[in-house]
Amino acid sequence: MDSGESLTSKIEALTVKIGTWPNEPTRIGEEHLDDLLLWSAQQKSSDTTLQTDRPVYIEVDGILFPVTRRPLDSADMANILSRIYGPDALAKLASGRDLDLSYEVRPDRNTRVRFRTNITAILSRGRDSVQITLRTLPNLPPTFKDLGIEEKIIENWSPLQGLVLVTGPTGSGKSTLLAAGCRMLIEREQGCGKMLTYEAPIEYVYDAITGPRSLVAQSEIPRHLPSFAAGVRNALRRKPNIILVGEARDRETVTAAIEAGQTGHLVFSTVHTIGVASTIRRMVSVFDPAERTERAYAMMETLRLVVTQALVPRVGGGRVGLREFMAFDENVREILLDLPIEKWTTETQRLLVRYGQTMEQTATKAFKEGIIDRRSYLLLTKGFSGDEAEGEAEDDALSLDDF
Repeated sequence: MDSGESLTSKIEALTVKIGTWPNEPTRIGEEHLDDLLLWSAQQKSSDTTLQTDRPVYIEVDGILFPVTRRPLDSADMANILSRIYGPDALAKLASGRDLDLSYEVRPDRNTRVRFRTNITAILSRGRDSVQITLRTLPNLPPTFKDLGIEEKIIENWSPLQGLVLVTGPTGSGKSTLLAAGCRMLIEREQGCGKMLTYEAPIEYVYDAITGPRSLVAQSEIPRHLPSFAAGVRNALRRKPNIILVGEARDRETVTAAIEAGQTGHLVFSTVHTIGVASTIRRMVSVFDPAERTERAYAMMETLRLVVTQALVPRVGGGRVGLREFMAFDENVREILLDLPIEKWTTETQRLLVRYGQTMEQTATKAFKEGIIDRRSYLLLTKGFSGDEAEGEAEDDALSLDDF
């Protein structure tokens, strides 16, 4: 049986198993949403998508399945929006903003199911409409062992101070990897000290993970503070040991994260880049030309570890995270600091083979072990093929994220 026939058989089997939402009402009111989401989570759905003029879709093992008999209309969507966000949701969307938040269902006082939620205005059949995406979040962050994280990443995950970056396209499991790393630090014998996180929205919570020498406080952007940069500035007034910044997306946030790393803090963050070398280029490029050299050298002096992850289909079902990484120890930093910043990207790609692990090495190993198929292998090796293929790598982000 070839891969196309295998995928068809898998889709047919899952379609029969999942079926449709058994409690679908004639009209979806606010009171029905929680039942739908709980049922979706029971089907092991990674995402639930609600869109005007379309049935409800859930995603299982990277495949979309329609699970309602009729499409949602504007009245259904208005009820759902009111339940998730409140009566002013449509006004916020009309102002040209999308909405990121977390949503929680509590079937009983001891159980809660959480969803990372995005609400975006769209055009459907010539009218302004809405799409809502709810990503199911586990109650507990996984462990590094659950994720199969490489030993070299674990060994370099907790430097005394500096900057640790987790990168990859949207939907590549960056937040999950970060949460697993936080869990390891919280549960270790010496604890993590005071950890402050700034996220948009908060995905994983650590209420059920305890350590006698660990104290975790989580703030949501923009619910509690206006921006990630404001979060870092806030953290420096609270004497933390560890700062987690949900995303280093602009010059102000990157600058604040570097300064926090320089002042003795351990800072974790994510960047939407593909590949360790591309991450270095992106981090440098956020600075204005007049300050680029000074800021780039400060960044390199602070950088300790970059991990890039891609989430791809696993042969036999499910998905698997594959990683490219490099620890920026004193030797690596010294080599790069002796070079002009224009050569950092190329030199980083060269150093990866000696001091880290390339995505090509990771994908080759996974392909030989039968974990991924040839298509995934070729996409990964093309998308992470170095600085000369960076434009192709950026294009591949959508392909990898579509799995």
